Amino acid sequence: MKYETVTWRNGKVVMLDQRRLPTEEAYVECERPEGVAEAIRNMTIRGAPAIGVAAAMGIALGAMRLRVKNTGRFKEEFERICHMMMETRPTAANLCWAVQRMKEVVRRHEGEGLDELRRSLKSEAMAIREADIEVNRRMGHNGKRYIRNGSAILTHCNAGALATAGYGTALGVIRAAHEEGKDLEVYVCETRPQLQGARLTAWELDKEGIPVTLVIDGMSGYLMSKGLIHLVIVGADRISANGDVANKIGTYSIALLAKTHGIPFYVAAPLSTFDLSLAIGDEIPIEERDSREVTHPFDRQIAPEGVRVLNPAFDVTPHEYVTAIITERGVAQEPFGTSLRDLFS
Repeated sequence: MKYETVTWRNGKVVMLDQRRLPTEEAYVECERPEGVAEAIRNMTIRGAPAIGVAAAMGIALGAMRLRVKNTGRFKEEFERICHMMMETRPTAANLCWAVQRMKEVVRRHEGEGLDELRRSLKSEAMAIREADIEVNRRMGHNGKRYIRNGSAILTHCNAGALATAGYGTALGVIRAAHEEGKDLEVYVCETRPQLQGARLTAWELDKEGIPVTLVIDGMSGYLMSKGLIHLVIVGADRISANGDVANKIGTYSIALLAKTHGIPFYVAAPLSTFDLSLAIGDEIPIEERDSREVTHPFDRQIAPEGVRVLNPAFDVTPHEYVTAIITERGVAQEPFGTSLRDLFS
């Protein structure tokens, strides 16, 4: 992997601009936390784990930029920056998790000088980034056994290195199986309206030399009916305590089709994606995005002016359609209420 999704360089947060892929590899440099927040909002960077890392770095950047000498004033501004990051994308659990970790740094270092606190916040953000890469590798190791030699895999949206600090969740499992020498084929849904599958996942897999076939979103049932898919593996943006999974819109439909055709449906997600405070998936907040993403994709009008649009970014797949959830600590299966508690204990 010769690109970095998000990193810290020369006092700036630097992100690969995913809006410009696959035709151009360009980076956005953020000198202020407001720039990081906007990059999360406008999907310069996306994917739940990557959003968490970027938010942590944005908070650290904000702390470094604060020119205040009073601890009370520092805390006020710090809370403002944290709130700004929390408001960017409501569904991704990793965002809240990362912000809370940064807040905990301030609590732990109560009474220390501001310079030391700034250094601690930056160190925490970098630790979150490095841990994310290692967590993804462990997830890949835990999940690769579900991919047999000769498997044909369907995936939806992008859950690869671009959606994380590196290696990937769902694509991390696929990558680990490929590195082990297994022969496989990956079918990638285009993932409208932002086309993350077509633009990002196909780009990633092609760059890694993993055989990839791009298909339109409505083709999943056809592929399954023809026996062309052996398993489905996707990532997640938030998972409730009972194992219900919020992921990119269209995931629920694929899970239903997989169940109908007797095809295993796997989810790969780090523990930071779980929100055990939510009992069921219906409690997960679903982000509604700008209608222009549907009517004017990439600034080209394709629908009548003024037409009404629904554009939820995510849907929720009930746990009964999920074969297993692969994490860095192990694999959870039904009954998820019990197996997830065991992973967190």
